[in-house]
Formats: sequence, C-alpha cells, structure tokens
Amino acid sequence: MIDHLHSGMTANETEPEAAKPTLLDQIGGPWGFVYSTIPVLVFVACASLTTLPVTVAVSVATGLVLTAVRIVRGEKAAAASGSVTGVAVAAAVVAFTGSARDFFAIGIWTSLLIALATLATVIARRPVTGLVWNAVHGGGHDWRADGPSLRAHDIATLAIAIPNAVQFGVKQWLYLADDVAGLGIAKIALSTPITLVMLAVAVWAFRRTSGRLLRPTDEVLSAG
Repeated sequence: MIDHLHSGMTANETEPEAAKPTLLDQIGGPWGFVYSTIPVLVFVACASLTTLPVTVAVSVATGLVLTAVRIVRGEKAAAASGSVTGVAVAAAVVAFTGSARDFFAIGIWTSLLIALATLATVIARRPVTGLVWNAVHGGGHDWRADGPSLRAHDIATLAIAIPNAVQFGVKQWLYLADDVAGLGIAKIALSTPITLVMLAVAVWAFRRTSGRLLRPTDEVLSAG
C-alpha cells in the first residue's frame, strides 16, 4: 500500500523546500549575538572591578566556556572556536601593552582597513560585492557593462565602507579618551546592526544582478 502511494505521487507532489536562512541566521542567529556580546561585557566588567591580569584570565576563560557550550549545542569545533580565538588574541594584545583599551584595538583598525579597501574598489569601478557575485556565478559575466548592476554593487560596497568608517571614527575617539566602558558599549551597539545592514544591501545587490544577467537555467545551476 505504501509503495503504491509513493508510485502514485506526481512531480508536483514534492516535499516543501527548506526555509531559506534569514539575515539573522547568516550571522549566527540570536545566539551569535549573545556569543559576541558576552566576552565584551565580561571584559568591561572585570576591567572596572579587578586587576588587568585577572581581567585577561577571566576573559579567556569565558571564551573557553562559550566554545564548549557551542560544541555541546552542535556547532563544529572550527566554528565554535571563534568564541575563544578572538578573545585570546585581544587579551594577548592587552597583556603585551598593559592597557585595557587595547582589547578593542584590533577591531578598531580592522574597521579602518575594511573601509579603505572597499572604498578603493568603488573608486576603481570594481566594487567588491560585484567581484564576489561574479566569482560565485562562474566569473564569466560582464556585470560592469550593465549600469544598474554596477550601481547596485557600488551601493552595496559603500554600505560596507561607510559603516566601517563610522565604527572606526567612534571607537577611535573613545580609544583616545581611554573610555573602556564606552568602547564596550559601542562595540555591542554598532557591530550587529551594522552587519545586518551590510548583509541586507549585499543580498539586494546580488538579487538585482542575478535578475538582470542570469538566465533561469543559470540560477538553477548556481543554486546547485
């Protein structure tokens, strides 16, 4: 009976497709926000209450605990280790310089580098999101010759450059003021919203370019 039912299914009676991940899912979902926030909160709280060596030790220990939690929740070790890797590198910088504000130094200068690099690709008329889109779709599309596609990727790449420049400006000002608590607040308040905005604009540019330059068969092949 079961075999008969299976054999009688038509091509249209297929299982529903899995729901596509949301933008929040793509950055780790709500838990991804928690994992990125806890080490910052722990560091800022400890820095105001205890000595720098203790602060560094507690921060690294927190990263190790978060890594263990992520593995228990089913994440791969390589992905889960991000909770301790970032904290360990930042803590190493603090241990070397002896200044709590340097916990945020790598992130501050990374924001500046990203802003300058992505802006340079726009100036060169090769916005980086367009280069990525073309690479993902085989590298053979003359996307720069299509005005709307080029403009979409100019916008998407500027949506990466400008927020990173803003992050650098705000955090560098707080860094020079030696405001460790302010740096922690800025990191938590800016990082996730800015990442969501960058992803949203990049997805829009990708879809716009795909809609203009890909045939339906191309989209099926690239999705496979």
